[in-house]
Amino acid sequence: MDIGSADATPARQRRPIRKWLMAAAATLTIAIGGAWQLAPAGAETEEPQDDTGDAQQAGFSIDGTQLIDGNGNPFIMRGSTHPHVWYQGETDSIGEISELGANTVRVVLGSGQRDWGLTTAEEVESIVADCKANQVICVLEVHDTTGYGEEEGAASLDEAVDFWEGMYDVLAGEEAYTLINIGNEPIGNTDSAQWTDATVGAVERMREIGFEHTLVVDAPNWGQDWEQVMLANAETVAAADPNANTLFSIHMYGVYDSPEKVTEYFDAFEAMGLPLIVGEYGDDWEGTPIAWETVQSEAQARGLGWISWSYSGNTGGVFDQFLDFDPAQKTTWGERVFDSEFGITATAERCSVFEPGEPGEPGEPGEPTEDPTDAPTDEPTDGPTDEPTDAPTDEPTDGPTDEPTDGPTDEPTDGPTDEPTDAPTDEPTDAPTEEPTA
Repeated sequence: MDIGSADATPARQRRPIRKWLMAAAATLTIAIGGAWQLAPAGAETEEPQDDTGDAQQAGFSIDGTQLIDGNGNPFIMRGSTHPHVWYQGETDSIGEISELGANTVRVVLGSGQRDWGLTTAEEVESIVADCKANQVICVLEVHDTTGYGEEEGAASLDEAVDFWEGMYDVLAGEEAYTLINIGNEPIGNTDSAQWTDATVGAVERMREIGFEHTLVVDAPNWGQDWEQVMLANAETVAAADPNANTLFSIHMYGVYDSPEKVTEYFDAFEAMGLPLIVGEYGDDWEGTPIAWETVQSEAQARGLGWISWSYSGNTGGVFDQFLDFDPAQKTTWGERVFDSEFGITATAERCSVFEPGEPGEPGEPGEPTEDPTDAPTDEPTDGPTDEPTDAPTDEPTDGPTDEPTDGPTDEPTDGPTDEPTDAPTDEPTDAPTEEPTA
């Protein structure tokens, strides 16, 4: 199956060229270094430039538990999710989410294995441009992987990497504005232990292809990690990334029905010194409360990013923040995401790579600060927040019954059943169920 432009040079053919260019660049650097000794005092040096002649902008990176933007400043996601692959006509959504104050939008894409079809390179290029114009950081995710091993027809992480390989030409150079969420909730509850090798392999392949972006990896168990496979093996995955630029993502639905379960999971990652975001969460799943207030307050106190699920388009409106993609029809969940004490309006701040200005105007890289700041304090700061979530699933699937030991203690509860109402007809692919079946 063709992914991306038909005449794009395959990554494996590009790599020898890249190595030759790197060697040539090193030689040139030595030559320039010698010439610099002879340059007049006060002579200006030119900034590195890309193929268009524009100065290159550094991309996101990881420093301990923090995500650092291209200007060297900590960036804390506060955002929502846009279900692009199911609602491709809703082209105003990214701008609307930005105007509501979010600093991040997670965008749902299709790799072609599921009935909702394949997102093209042209679409991805347009989505990234839309995010930049509206001054929000773009987290791109492949949704076809949801529940692999348990969900019929789900894509493997290796197949997701095949998709990303076809997107290389449109994403290279966008590292300051885009993060790549390799695969949404990539393993269900069946043989969740396979997550470690599959994720290590995916990260290694992404780097071999040439991606320099921060890579976001979701947990197994439909994203909720109630068996703590990600928790136990995160250090192994982090060590597999030669760029040391992997960000871990937990989805919090029915498993996280008490404040203690949320804080225990956050504590465990903090103790390992590894970066974590809440890549999806909701407020209630079929009568089971989700500790959403703790997610928000603890994330603010610790400087953790979060992305809520989702802007609109869920089956029956479950987890819709706005009905019918209409910013005038805010739901109770929307109020909790945007207007609560530690919601987006109170805590989100634009990424510093964007010049100050009104969203909707193309953003340019900003000036780096002299010293990166520490993680935010408990007090909310003014600005937008960020974090998308994933599409909930429909019926909970059977899974192991014993409780996890160090993190959340009780068995997973049903997760959201989401799935666009007008789009694809098969079961929703995202929100976790008791054993989330996003």
